[in-house]
Amino acid sequence: MRVIAGTYRSRPLLAPKGMETRPTSDRLRETLFNVLAPRMEGSVFLDLYAGSGAVGIEALSRGARQAIFVENAEPALKAIRNNLATLSIKGGYAIEARSASAALKRLNAAGSKIDLIFLDPPYVSTNDYETTLSLLGNECAAILAPDAIVIAEHSRKHDLAESIGALHRYRVLKQGDAALSFYKAEAETPAQ
Repeated sequence: MRVIAGTYRSRPLLAPKGMETRPTSDRLRETLFNVLAPRMEGSVFLDLYAGSGAVGIEALSRGARQAIFVENAEPALKAIRNNLATLSIKGGYAIEARSASAALKRLNAAGSKIDLIFLDPPYVSTNDYETTLSLLGNECAAILAPDAIVIAEHSRKHDLAESIGALHRYRVLKQGDAALSFYKAEAETPAQ
């Protein structure tokens, strides 16, 4: 596993030891960031279920202003910290050592605004997809900056909902066994 492009291009990354972590493949990460490239510079990137931190680190490497890593498994947190230290990344990030739901509620209460949100729970954890997307589309929708994009990586065999609260899926990319579902918040229409 390595950083694909940008400041830290080709630098190796470590995956958590002793866990059943399924890191986002280099190829799928490259596809994701090719799609997000026009939006990356200066963005705030939220990496939910961060695992090794590879996706958030890729965002920093490609010009994100800040990456927020959300992870609650200790081996994964150790891998994130090691990867950041190995790459000498000293700022522009935050680590939320808590569940995705708890982190979203905390960020929402703090008034955070996020441009790009990536979530990649274990493929078998269908409840995590529903819970996290529901929070982002409803209770915690205020954290979505104008034109924010929410991307969920999932098994291509598991189709996610088209709409969840304010979130509406506008694109699906499939690659191998994986798929990426892209969501945006629908602008509220003024009452007439």
